[in-house]
Parts: sequence; C-alpha cells; structure tokens
Amino acid sequence: MNPDARNKHINVVLFGQGGAGKSSLVNLIAGKNVAKTSSDLARCTLKWEEHSVDFGGDSYDIFDTVGLEEPQLGIPQYLDAVENAHNLIHKLEKQGGIDLLMFCMRAGRLTATLQNNYRLFNEFLCEKKVPIVIVITYLENEVGEMDDWWKRNQDTFRDQEFYVDGHACITAIQGNCPERYAQSRTTIRKLVKEFTTGGKKRAWKGGDNLFVSLMQKLRGLVLGKSRSKKDNIAPRLTKRCGLTPDVAKQLADRIKKDAGAT
Repeated sequence: MNPDARNKHINVVLFGQGGAGKSSLVNLIAGKNVAKTSSDLARCTLKWEEHSVDFGGDSYDIFDTVGLEEPQLGIPQYLDAVENAHNLIHKLEKQGGIDLLMFCMRAGRLTATLQNNYRLFNEFLCEKKVPIVIVITYLENEVGEMDDWWKRNQDTFRDQEFYVDGHACITAIQGNCPERYAQSRTTIRKLVKEFTTGGKKRAWKGGDNLFVSLMQKLRGLVLGKSRSKKDNIAPRLTKRCGLTPDVAKQLADRIKKDAGAT
C-alpha cells in the first residue's frame, strides 16, 4: 500500500435528520465523547463540525453537517446550510476527496424532507459518485434484532428510489442497553471499514473542475452559459430536492456570487 494512502485521513460526511443523534453517533464510532450532544439551538451554527476519530488502525475525519430540515431554519438559514455543505465538499476535494457519505435518520417514517436531503447530497452535491450508507438510530427498544427494522422497511426505501450501498440499525444511546450499545459500535465500525478500507472505494475528488456538479451547472445557468434547456438545473432542484422556484433562484444567485469570487 502507498505510505501516503496509509497516512491519509479518511473523510466521512455525516448528514441527515436533525434530532437523529448524529453527535451521539460520532461518539459511538469514536468510543469516547468527542462531539457535543447538547440540543441547544445555539449549536446549530449552520456550519459543519469536524471530529478526528481513530479505530482499527485507521484515522478518520468525520464532518457533522447541520440537519437541513430542522424547524428553526428559515429560507435564508436553509440557503446558508446548503452553501456551507457545498463549501465543505469543495474543501474536501482539496484534502483527498470524500470517502463516504453517511445518512443518519431516526427510526420512523421516510418523509419527503428526508428524501429531498438525501437527493441534495447524493445526486447534486456528490453526483452519485460517493459510496452512501444509511444509519438508523433509536432502535434500543426494537423487539427482536435491531436489524429487523431494515428488513421490514427496505422495500419502502427502494420504492421511493432511496438507494444506499449499506446500512446499520443501531442505538447511539448507552442508557439501559449496554449490550446493544456495544453491538452498535461493532456494527457501525464494520460498516465504515467495509466502504473505506483497502482502496476498494477511491475517494471522490469532484469533477474535472474545482466545482462539483451542482456548482458547475448552476454557474452555467446564472451566467447564461447553458447550452440547452436541459442544463437548467433550477427545475430539477425544485422537483428532486423539494425547493420552491424562489429558493432555487436564491441558491443560484449565491452560487453565482461564489463563482465570481473564485
């Protein structure tokens, strides 16, 4: 193995549902408290939080992003969050790429908002080129095995075109279920290893240019360089990511501003 590859930190981007316990998930993976789990709204800076984690002989940088559907986010804050998500991915392009997307959701119904955020990250920000896994949390009281939840619900995800490369059904709460908590750590670490170890999955480093697909297409749109109506991504953002036309336009305006400053 290339020595540089061995020393490289593996980049994992954690996104998904607000209140699903993403910070607790980081601590579960780390085996110690490295992320704050306070529900204080002041924590929602609309920026990512970076956590360095080591296990199994490898070093990981886990980037916890804000839950884009959190109720306190108005349109300006939502746009801030999307823009920051893009800035994070742009940053990681310069640091070796993105090795894994990890979508975190609380056990429950697959809502339209969750689907929209999945598409925003997977389709638009990462062009479906990054391995993506889903982690289902709050299964400490699941009757039978925790993985039974996925067996009951996986067809629903498939029917909604919510495709993932792997999954983990866990609890990130120590509480009164220490055995399930320990089992969950083993499960989630195995999942991360499966999709990041041994060079099986090369880190995605973006497109041919510095900007990822969303940035490129939106820049072409707002700068008038689109060659056809098919390049107009605003309607696709509206349809696939649940953005209103007004929000899609505001996002395009921000991308234009960023493009002009780059």
